[in-house]
Amino acid sequence: TGALGSTEIARTNWVDMAIGAAISGISIVIGENVCGMDPNAEIKNGRVVRSPELERRINTYKEWQEDYGMITVQANVEDTRLGVPELAIELGADAIELKWGQGAKDIGGEVKLNTLERALQLKSRGYIVVPDPEDPAVQRAFKNGDFKEFERHSRLGMVEEESFCREVERLRNLGAPRVTLKTGAYRPADLARAIKYASEAGVDLVTIDGAGGGTGMSPWRMMNEWGIPTIYLQAMAYEMAKKLESKGRYVPDMAIAGGFSLEDHIFKAIALGAPYFKAVCMGRAMMIPAMVGRNIAQWIKEDKLPKDIKQYGDTIEQIFIGAYELRKKYGDKYDEITPGAIAVYNYCQRLEIGLKQLMAGARKFALCYISRNDLVALTREAAEVTGIPYIMESDMDLVEKILES
Repeated sequence: TGALGSTEIARTNWVDMAIGAAISGISIVIGENVCGMDPNAEIKNGRVVRSPELERRINTYKEWQEDYGMITVQANVEDTRLGVPELAIELGADAIELKWGQGAKDIGGEVKLNTLERALQLKSRGYIVVPDPEDPAVQRAFKNGDFKEFERHSRLGMVEEESFCREVERLRNLGAPRVTLKTGAYRPADLARAIKYASEAGVDLVTIDGAGGGTGMSPWRMMNEWGIPTIYLQAMAYEMAKKLESKGRYVPDMAIAGGFSLEDHIFKAIALGAPYFKAVCMGRAMMIPAMVGRNIAQWIKEDKLPKDIKQYGDTIEQIFIGAYELRKKYGDKYDEITPGAIAVYNYCQRLEIGLKQLMAGARKFALCYISRNDLVALTREAAEVTGIPYIMESDMDLVEKILES
């Protein structure tokens, strides 16, 4: 999944997402700032020693985790200062994800705060809060109703190879089973740095995000106009990884994110990046079924099920076809699986079956066999960008041999 951080939408949908991901055998990422935003976190000498919210998130996934999948905890500048990686490792996180910038963008990380007490608390924890809640004039203006909310912002990460490699080594020495890197649609030189530094540090996975994601209050024009589109970004990353490999360097496994939602998207992404890209990261697409499942359960309870859904039935088991498998597998524990989690499982089933159909059509019966040879470019521009053969030139050598034989 994509990273579910300190936003309210991530917090309220966590149980559905975590259980759904765990029973589907996929990995999930706890995003940045979760401990810093936890109102009940215990912080001593500038370090977090307990966070009920982080505990809740890790434990929910771990309770349902089976043979596949892992739970990763992100760490940005504030998280690292607070000691979040240390606490996450202690709580059983499977990986720590270092984060450059704010996911797919190089600024941001904003949330709104509607009380003075909350603004003061977060400033005391090291966050940038605007306007300054400690300023008496600001306090008077807020109490007078001149403005209604504060903003919390995260600091920008500045990366150097030596310090990055030291941090990766430090996390491994702390006991992190895996260390990963999340980077975004920055300029090509920054992408090269991410891949090269990850290679030098021996990072286990690099996730590259081409979507203009972020919180709902992220700058709209920036989200639309800034960055590198996913297909261009992945094409660049492929060439960079190929060059490193040609020099005998270690190439970390990579995952691509950036607007994926369906099985054909997954197939094309893995094929375009083969053999270096091993996974696809899906954020909003994974959250939608969780929210739909919760809504449907509420409509059933209130007897307000819309007609277009009611045609499939009027119970969770009738509407979500995978529910009966879960009931059979989990028995009495099935009742603890939330409707949102069942919907996530159902969605993952759809992706699995659809992907298997495409793979069968390509005669590729395991993900590791999917290759760039399974793709063609429909335009010369796409061929130029990706290096995938143009359709009218693809297989021409074989065509000639067949016709001349």
